[in-house]
Amino acid sequence: MKTLKEAKIGETVKVLKLHGEGAVKRRIMDMGITKGTNIYVRKVAPLGDPVEVTVRGYELSLRKADAEMIEVE
Repeated sequence: MKTLKEAKIGETVKVLKLHGEGAVKRRIMDMGITKGTNIYVRKVAPLGDPVEVTVRGYELSLRKADAEMIEVE
C-alpha cells in the first residue's frame, strides 16, 4: 500500500482509497480528494510537512498525517 506521503515530487498519482474516520475523512473529501481523483505532488517541505499538491486544478497543502490517510497508485 502506497500513501500520498510516500509519493515523490513531480509525480501524479491516483487516489485508490481514503482511510480515516468521521470528520477527518469528510474534511479530506471536502477538499476534492475522492476515489479516482488524480493528484500532482508539487512540493514537500524540508521536514516532510506539509505536502503541496494540485487537485482538480487548484493548489492545496496537506499535513503529513492527512497525506498518510490517502492510499494512491
